[in-house]
Amino acid sequence: MSQLPEFKAADLTRHTSDLFEAAIRSPVAITKHRKPRFVLMSMDQYRKLTQGPTQQVHMLDEMPDDLRALMIEGLERDTAADVE
Repeated sequence: MSQLPEFKAADLTRHTSDLFEAAIRSPVAITKHRKPRFVLMSMDQYRKLTQGPTQQVHMLDEMPDDLRALMIEGLERDTAADVE
């Protein structure tokens, strides 16, 4: 992950407009005692982060039958392609 722009916690009151302007472009780390403690980002960035695709994890023996069949079919297809 690339380095986030950083602002000191004190900048929240002293340089608010600069902080908000930077957060529009990319997430910004807010530091306290020289350590990143918080992240400020635009609402659009937050929505993209939280509304991304969801993933599910299943144990094979607990997996729904339709998903298990699809997984086995895919594994067999991949295995056959590796042999060729």
